[in-house]
Amino acid sequence: MLRLTDITYSIEGRTLVENASVVIATGHKVGLVGRNGTGKTTLFRVIRGEMVLDTGDVDIPKGWKIGGVSQEVPGNEVSLIDTVLAADVERADLLTEAETATDPARIADIQTRLSDINAWSAEARASSILKGLGFPDAEQKMPCSAFSGGWRMRVALAAVLFSEPDLLLLDEPTNYLDLEGALWLESYLVRYPHTVLIVSHDRELLNRSVDGILHLEDKGLTFYNGPYDQFARQRAEKRALLAAQAKKQADKRAHMQAFVDRFKAKASKAKQAQSRVKMLEKMETIRAPEDAARTVFTFPEPEELSPPIIATEGVGVGYEDKIVLDKLNLRIDQDDRIALLGRNGEGKSTLSKLLSGRLDAKHGQMTSSKKLRIGFFAQHQVDELHIEETPLEHLRRERPDEQEAKLRARLAGFGLGADQAETDVGRLSGGQKARLSLLLATLPAPHLLILDEPTNHLDIESREALVEALTKYAGAVILVSHDMHLLSMVADRLWLVKDGRVAPYDDDLPAYRKMLLSSEKDIAKAAAKPKKPKPSRDVMLALKADVRKCEERVNKINDMRDKLATKLADPALYEDSRIGELETWNKKYAEVMEAVDRAEALWMTALEKLEDAEAR
Repeated sequence: MLRLTDITYSIEGRTLVENASVVIATGHKVGLVGRNGTGKTTLFRVIRGEMVLDTGDVDIPKGWKIGGVSQEVPGNEVSLIDTVLAADVERADLLTEAETATDPARIADIQTRLSDINAWSAEARASSILKGLGFPDAEQKMPCSAFSGGWRMRVALAAVLFSEPDLLLLDEPTNYLDLEGALWLESYLVRYPHTVLIVSHDRELLNRSVDGILHLEDKGLTFYNGPYDQFARQRAEKRALLAAQAKKQADKRAHMQAFVDRFKAKASKAKQAQSRVKMLEKMETIRAPEDAARTVFTFPEPEELSPPIIATEGVGVGYEDKIVLDKLNLRIDQDDRIALLGRNGEGKSTLSKLLSGRLDAKHGQMTSSKKLRIGFFAQHQVDELHIEETPLEHLRRERPDEQEAKLRARLAGFGLGADQAETDVGRLSGGQKARLSLLLATLPAPHLLILDEPTNHLDIESREALVEALTKYAGAVILVSHDMHLLSMVADRLWLVKDGRVAPYDDDLPAYRKMLLSSEKDIAKAAAKPKKPKPSRDVMLALKADVRKCEERVNKINDMRDKLATKLADPALYEDSRIGELETWNKKYAEVMEAVDRAEALWMTALEKLEDAEAR
């Protein structure tokens, strides 16, 4: 297990974590959450031993491998598949030794060990991981130099997943993934066989892929069992209870102080008054939780235009002689909220560039309102900010005639306060840079706002603020994002970009997710099945009862798992004198986790049977 005991660490004299302790049991998958700047990434450095603690200890089992993604793979001529295979150092060393070994006993040892670590299936496993992260078979044989930095970060992620470290540390892994890659990663982490600690602001990932949340707040670490939504409820309840207790104590203190003030001068009541004074002195103050400054986005309101604001008829678009998308017959009104779906390379960015006027149509007719203003946000714009200038100077360039007070008010409307307004962009956090770029994109009060991965580097509070702002926004919105929560909360129309076409996707996001996680073979097999007769009412009732029983069984076993996890989170259990007891609880936990897997498999089978019956 990973055990942190009374740890304190600081950066440039600022204490980030103070006297914090936590135990993460072997095999657990835990999401590390907290507002930007609280020290989450620094905690990873502490765990890896790259930073010296002020006080405390980090205990990691002897022999554990720790893995993570710190930078992109080099842009060399080594193929993607060979780069990933090389990440398993033991396998690579054994294969190299096998080529020159002459001692029969050593050759036998090498072959046995290669068999033990599944070395012969390694290439298929590496290829599967690369494919899940968006690299088809042909690209896997291409050199790393053929890909940009963002794509090489994916290769680095594939390499660390392939190497299967005992402790996997992932810091915002979905920031360089698209929706399809993020969904694949969610599914992969659920099956990952070792301990995982992941920093993420992606609610869907934290709800589907982890079984605990480690919250970094007020220089402390607090562990919560269950996924993110359960943590959010527990934390809200805890804060409400603490606020109620603080109010009750404040009322009691005020009542006692009033008694003292009233009777301290009277001899007959002096003793009672003095007693209450002592009680007040001994009373330990319960402090009500302080609400952090709320992140906001304040989009300017555009005037209303006559619909449609954009229409295309038979449009083709592409680069040089290559047509990427063709036969586009699209209409966008000012009240539309459209999410673009589709795998990487299908043309989502090309469509965004066409609609924003950054790419001309090759043929066909495209019309737009004469007064139409378009705002465009993409991740590369964050990287193109002038790092030696302040946010205030960026706004002055765009609005040279506006008074400074109004410029500062605009910055405040995007969560950039007085301190950040005059800080060089190079010293701002990723989230602060993203908010500045969003402000610049919406400055002209656009009627159409095109957002390409707007939530990268934004913490969960900022993402919720963005959802709220987009919901209230009076213009049209087109979204490309890996954040399923953002898409589900904002989009009311789905367009699927596939095979050179753009068409409405009539199903919902959960159905799209299920489709992506299903293999093409399964889809083809399902399509080839002959239509079965509709089942009787009694059969349907029996299927529904089976689903209900399976669900109840899963909930019951999950309750058992949560109780065992709470037991295993007790630091006292890890004392040397209780090693035997710890082994017993770990064994019980492993048995319960196996039971969870079996129960969930039975539940999914029952659900599939019911869905199949309902679809007939």
